[in-house]
Amino acid sequence: MDYSVPPSPSTAAAKRVMLFGSVGLIVLAGALLAYFFGSDIRAQDAKSAPRGPAAISVAVAPVKQQDVAFTLNVIGNAEAHATVAVKARVDGQIVEVGFKEGQEVRQGQMLFKIDPRPFETTLRQAEAAFLRDTAQKDQTRSQERRYQELLQKNFVSKEAYAQIRTNAEAADAVALASRAAVDSARLQLEYCTIRSPIDAYPGKIQIQKGNLVKANDANALVVLNQVSPIYVSFAVPEQELSRIRTYMSKGPLAVEAGTPKADKPAAVGQLMFVDNAVDPSTGTIKLRAQFPNKDRSLWPGQFVAVKLKLYDQKNAIVIPTQSVQTGPEGQHVVVVKPDMTAEVRQVIVDRTDGDNTIIAKGLSKGEQVVTQGQMRLAPGTKVAIKPS
Repeated sequence: MDYSVPPSPSTAAAKRVMLFGSVGLIVLAGALLAYFFGSDIRAQDAKSAPRGPAAISVAVAPVKQQDVAFTLNVIGNAEAHATVAVKARVDGQIVEVGFKEGQEVRQGQMLFKIDPRPFETTLRQAEAAFLRDTAQKDQTRSQERRYQELLQKNFVSKEAYAQIRTNAEAADAVALASRAAVDSARLQLEYCTIRSPIDAYPGKIQIQKGNLVKANDANALVVLNQVSPIYVSFAVPEQELSRIRTYMSKGPLAVEAGTPKADKPAAVGQLMFVDNAVDPSTGTIKLRAQFPNKDRSLWPGQFVAVKLKLYDQKNAIVIPTQSVQTGPEGQHVVVVKPDMTAEVRQVIVDRTDGDNTIIAKGLSKGEQVVTQGQMRLAPGTKVAIKPS
């Protein structure tokens, strides 16, 4: 006889709930495992999948079309407009110096003063002799007039009158000589004060105050250089002579001169002189330009970069000089195409003007050329443009 108690309906239902709950937990755990396991696999696949090369960062510049001055670029030398070696014109001792070394002097300014006392004495002697001879001349002229009246009345002979007239003329000559001696003595006294003949800058004083100097000595007292205006001399190849003469006949040619690292803009002047012969030893011809040089930016003896402008080249294709490279096949540039890939393109260079290069063939206005980073690029390489 079975005395076990049958399960109640509520107990059976509870068991079924527990069974289904356990199964649900198992299914949820499996799903979570599958998700995370699949994520790891996807991450590993993503890491192992091949990626394309990264774009190379470069600097670019646009190709421009503009008017460019055609210039001849050479090295020149600044020269003083006038150079004066100041020398004494009389002998004596320097008693005064009227300027400082390196300080600009004006035309007519006193530079040196030589002891004037000996020349003042000579001048007074000459003036005294002139007064004596003038009195003698007046007396002989008065006597000549009296004899002329007597001759008209036949009181003296013609020979006597001729002698008196000769004496009067001789006295006139002596008086003129005395006047000349006065002028010479006065001129010698003026030479004691040496004045600047031009507006200029003096150099080092060669003979100081207190020294004796001689007239027209071999050594100059000081050398003056006029720097405003100033000349710049330079030479160009003889092949350019005909072109220079052609454009020079149409009007003045502008010339720029300056030092490369100067904080001032280049000085502007005009071509003034073309030498009359080509130097056969160098195959060049010498030119000279004149500059106002009001700001004293040019100095005698200074080497300067010279640009002689001949004409304006219209609608020239211009790129930065640093973008041009030289390879086995000649000169080339790297062009950034619209799809941001690099293209190596051969070009023909017309000429180079400082930081700019004029291209005769190979580029068009609006294209972009690489100015930095060309060595890392190959045809078809992806590029990224650096911000300006």
